[in-house]
Amino acid sequence: MPMGSRIIGGVLAIALFTQLSACGTLFFPDRRGQIEGRIDPLVAGLNAVGILFYVIPGLIAFGIDFATGAIYLPEGETYSVAPETLQPAIGADGRIDTAKLRLIIEQQTGRDLPLDDPRLIQHSGDLEQLASYGLRPAA
Repeated sequence: MPMGSRIIGGVLAIALFTQLSACGTLFFPDRRGQIEGRIDPLVAGLNAVGILFYVIPGLIAFGIDFATGAIYLPEGETYSVAPETLQPAIGADGRIDTAKLRLIIEQQTGRDLPLDDPRLIQHSGDLEQLASYGLRPAA
């Protein structure tokens, strides 16, 4: 067998293996057994990448995830917070109260974020960014 064929075969085998393993069943084994719910965008996106590059492995990944229920988010778990609910964390001077923000995020998502971590990088937004979320500056 020529060397070029071995390299192409090896690359193809690795690519197919990575796409078959890119499904929620392997990433989230604790979700197996669910019947319905909201579809996890992360798992659906990974499976869609499989369809985009390799049709058959992507379809297999989707089939496995739907059959096992691993594509569904756990009951009551969300990953987003509506911008309107963050309004109480913004003070009259326009500064953000991290304690209030942490409490709101924990109530909405059920996850405790370390907002007092020194590695946290804070960016300041501009008026256009606030307007895109339907917020207006208080200061």
